[in-house]
Amino acid sequence: MTERQTEVLAVLSRLADAWNDGDAAAYASLFTEDADYVTFFGMNMPGRAVIESAHRALFERPLKGSKLVAGGGEPKVRFIRPDVAIVVSGGGSSLSGGTPEPGRESTLTYVLVEESGGWRVASFQNTRVSDPAAKAS
Repeated sequence: MTERQTEVLAVLSRLADAWNDGDAAAYASLFTEDADYVTFFGMNMPGRAVIESAHRALFERPLKGSKLVAGGGEPKVRFIRPDVAIVVSGGGSSLSGGTPEPGRESTLTYVLVEESGGWRVASFQNTRVSDPAAKAS
């Protein structure tokens, strides 16, 4: 793994730490001011302030005590420019602190940009993993 890949993945690690601590301000601080955060059900939360406010509410109520859990193997990191990286990874959240409960596994796509203060997430998409064959039956 290259040093730049390690730097990018460190941001995702800090995101997980902030989530696991229930710290909405720390979580949102890792996004650009104008970031887009697309939830697993398709809602876009535009901007760092909205991301922070929404996560504060989530961490205080329905997702209080939840933990982010990595999954699906090693994240794929691809640089489309020296200062822009796309990361696709697996993971999910767990309400019990263990592995993601059924239906909570996701494929996560991040676009990170390098700014003067380091790498930040400019765009995030959370897509729930589903079994298309099960839906067809």
